[in-house]
Order: sequence, then structure tokens, then C-alpha cells
Amino acid sequence: MGTILLFIIVLSLLVFVHELGHFLVAKKTGMKVEEFGFGFPPKLFGIKKGDTVYSINWIPLGGFVRIKGESGDHKEDSDSFASKKIWQRFSVLIAGVAMNLVLAAIFLSIGFMVGLPSIVDENLPKSARVEESKLTIMTVLEKSPAKEAGVNEGDNIVSIDGRVFDLAQDARDHISEKGLSGIELVTQSKDESYKTFVLTSEPLEGTEIIGIGLGFELTGFVSYPFFQSIWQGILTTGELTFAIVAAFIGIIANLISGQGVGVDLSGPVGIAVLTGQVAALGLIHLLQFTALLSINLAVINVLPFPALDGGRLLFLVIEKFRGKNVNVKIETAVHNFGFLLLMVLVVLVTYKDFVNFGDEILGAIKSFI
Repeated sequence: MGTILLFIIVLSLLVFVHELGHFLVAKKTGMKVEEFGFGFPPKLFGIKKGDTVYSINWIPLGGFVRIKGESGDHKEDSDSFASKKIWQRFSVLIAGVAMNLVLAAIFLSIGFMVGLPSIVDENLPKSARVEESKLTIMTVLEKSPAKEAGVNEGDNIVSIDGRVFDLAQDARDHISEKGLSGIELVTQSKDESYKTFVLTSEPLEGTEIIGIGLGFELTGFVSYPFFQSIWQGILTTGELTFAIVAAFIGIIANLISGQGVGVDLSGPVGIAVLTGQVAALGLIHLLQFTALLSINLAVINVLPFPALDGGRLLFLVIEKFRGKNVNVKIETAVHNFGFLLLMVLVVLVTYKDFVNFGDEILGAIKSFI
């Protein structure tokens, strides 16, 4: 029950902030906003202030903004979306994406003020404060000695051959030197239980490397002085946005080349499960996860796909180059078809979530009984 409620709160916040961006810029550019709703219909109640109805709706999953003329009608009215200049319509459409990035930067800045889980390396600014540093296992290569022995991603390395390492590179050097004759690895899992493994380096499948198949980094809670934390929040938002965009480009490239998606995708159900798991780690982890979701929402929305903000932006670019509006019926049909494809994708990904997270979902359902 708590996980579902938390997921609704997080998702509602992200979508609400996104729609708030559209609302604010539409108002600023002189467009009539007919309704700004929290949640989705059916409507619980609404209050009209000026030209806008502010509504609370029964389905608490974000919000929506209804702008006069957003479907291409009312071009003759000066307060409609359709009558405005291209740069004004562009500003309204991009505002939702911008607000999600701003929200991510705010959350990450707050996180850096109190201490945010981060990789600790020599590139950290001198002003950084690091607490609770530890070697964290980031990846375990398939069919490697570590994987076969049962070493888990996310666990911490306590010691290697009885030695405690403060630097990830020193630990890597030790494994490279002693791995062929076997090392003793002690790890600590999330539930604070300890496990001991004896691992011997082997040729790793698909690579030219001889090793045990572990990827690990020194992590800790990193914090900064007030103004520095704001800058780091903005900088980290930019870095994560770039990384997510690169990941999407890689996914699309793989699909075009026939290699498949290549990564696991999660839909609403999977994200709900992940939200509960992250929340169990603590508020600061949830804050970081919400910021990451906000950036993902921004990147997805700006993709040039019909029905998304990016698809609508694409039609504005086409209009700019053509020197005249795209036929309203054609644009509407394209967006409707895009929306249908998105719904099919959501259904497929949700089915995959039920397959992957069946036990967690069953547990959540039993909590209602």
C-alpha cells in the first residue's frame, strides 16, 4: 500500500510540474488556458478564476492543461494557441521539458546540500565532503567467476584477502596481481549480511580480459557548501541528461540495425516497484531517483515522436520551413496514431513488468486484503 501511494505521489509530482510549465508559459504569451487540472477526469470539483478552471480530478496521476486552439482551431482568435507565432508555440511546448529539468536540478541540489550517493574519484572538487565511503559493486559480468559464485550487484566489498581498500584502483590492481592464484572476497549485502567468496581469474567471455568479472567503484555520500551544491545540482542534471540522450540514441540505433533493444525497459508497474525499493534505502535515495525519473520524462517528451511534445515541435519546424501551417487533419491523425502506438508500447512493457516483478506485485495486492 505504501509503495503504491508513494509511486502515485512521485508520478503526480513529475507530470504536474511538466504541465505547470505549459500553463505558465501559455499564460505569459497571452494564450487562454481553459482548464488546469490536477489528476485526470472524471472531475471531483473545479473552481473558475478568470478564464481558467482549476480542477481536482479523481485519477491522481499527474495533471493536464487545456489551451484554447491547441488542436489548430480558433486561429482567428488572438488568445488561442493556433494564432500565436511559432516561437511562442515552441516556448509553450518546450516549457514542460524545461520544468522537469529544473525540478531535477532542484532535487539534486538539495541532495548535494545534505549528502548525495555518488561515485568518489579524484575529479571531485576540493570543497566536496565525503562520508560513509565504500567500494560498491556496480556490475557483475554474465558467465564470469563472480557471477557463477553468486556475487550481487549493489553489494559492498568489505575486504579482499583480508585487506580493506580505500581506493578502487588499488583493489583492481590487487585482483589483477593475485587473481590467477585465487582471492578471498568478503561482501556485505543491503540487509547487512556478510558473504565470503573464493574467486579465481579466468578469460571473460566476449572480451580479451582475464579477471573475475567485477566492476566496482568507491562510493559515498557527497555534499558541498550551499552555493557549490546548487552548481553541482545543475551540472549533474546536465551530465545525466546527456547520458540518457546517448542511451536513447543507442537503443534506437540497435533497433534500426536489428540488434534489439539491448536493455531492460520498465513501465509504470516496474517503476512503482523500483520506487518502493529505492524508498526503503532512505529519503535521499528517493530524492535522487525522482530527479532521475524527471530527467527521463523530459528526454522522452522531447523525442520527435507523434503525440509527444517533441512530435508537436517537429511539426512546428516543418511549418517554419514550409512557410505555412501543416494541415490540421493530417497533424491530428498523425498524433492520434502516435498515441495509439504509445499505448501499445505501454501495454507490452507493463506485461513485461508483471513477468519480471510478479512476486512484488502479488505482495502489494495481498497488503490490501
